[in-house]
Amino acid sequence: MKTVRFLEGFIFGSLLGAAVALLFSPSSGEELRGQIQGEVERIRLEVEKAAGERRAELESQLSALRSTRPAGQASS
Repeated sequence: MKTVRFLEGFIFGSLLGAAVALLFSPSSGEELRGQIQGEVERIRLEVEKAAGERRAELESQLSALRSTRPAGQASS
């Protein structure tokens, strides 16, 4: 649960920081759109990576739980 909260805070902080940086930096509309697209893509990749890591962690935990099932208990 701590990992999920950390990732939520990290993503929110990244978005907020990027928005503030873009708003306070002087640039043309086209440059700004390009910067926003780049930042959105970077964050998307970061979220995909974090989700993949979390999925692998959960699958590992599930596998460990399944392997410790008492003998004679039917699988669902």
